[in-house]
Amino acid sequence: MSASSSATPSAAQVRSLFRSLQRVARNFPDYNIREYVKRRTVDAFRENATLSDPSSISSAFSHGESQLALLKRQALVYSLYTPSLRSVMELQQPPF
Repeated sequence: MSASSSATPSAAQVRSLFRSLQRVARNFPDYNIREYVKRRTVDAFRENATLSDPSSISSAFSHGESQLALLKRQALVYSLYTPSLRSVMELQQPPF
């Protein structure tokens, strides 16, 4: 999914990046971090939905790709230090 900085990503690439970010968010064992990543992803994509300049779109897409790589590394580290107790929020929700 690496696009060069001069090429504007397609709508399919943008959707794929969004889905990848949401998928990585599910890998966080901690409820608060998992929900924050999901919420922040949605907020960032809504904020950038109005971009029309190709260089701005490419820049935002590149930033999203770098955030995806960062989140993958963070999810791995967080999985090594999984809390022994679940969050109260998770106890109230039925498992999916």
